[in-house]
Amino acid sequence: MSSKTKIVVLHMKEIIYTAIFVILGVLFILLLVFMFFPKNKKSLDTTKEYTPGIYTSTVSLNNTDLEIEVTVEQSKIASIRCVNLSESVTTMYPLLQPVIENIAEQVCEKQSTKNITYPKDNPYTSQMIVSAIENALKKASVK
Repeated sequence: MSSKTKIVVLHMKEIIYTAIFVILGVLFILLLVFMFFPKNKKSLDTTKEYTPGIYTSTVSLNNTDLEIEVTVEQSKIASIRCVNLSESVTTMYPLLQPVIENIAEQVCEKQSTKNITYPKDNPYTSQMIVSAIENALKKASVK
């Protein structure tokens, strides 16, 4: 009876190098996956949210009608501005133009009228402007 016993000698240095290369390989694969796949699922969505165009809504301030104009593209809000802001209205309401610009910037950045911060000095006017923007977006939404 002869037994053929084989002895395998593993050096600890080789095991450590192999483990390091395996970990680096997995990290490299994960890096490639995160770099080349889209970050948001909204870019993969091809359904339309809005009908492209310019939509208006009216805000009444002290018997003066202001038109809020919302320009939308196929899947985003492009711009918001006040159309017929006369000199008499800007004289009577000097903070109106900065409020409209602030709200327009926030809505275009967030692409929503949710979680908008209002200036503390005129929240009522800000709420009226946001509701006018929401009305214009309802007109633009695809049914």
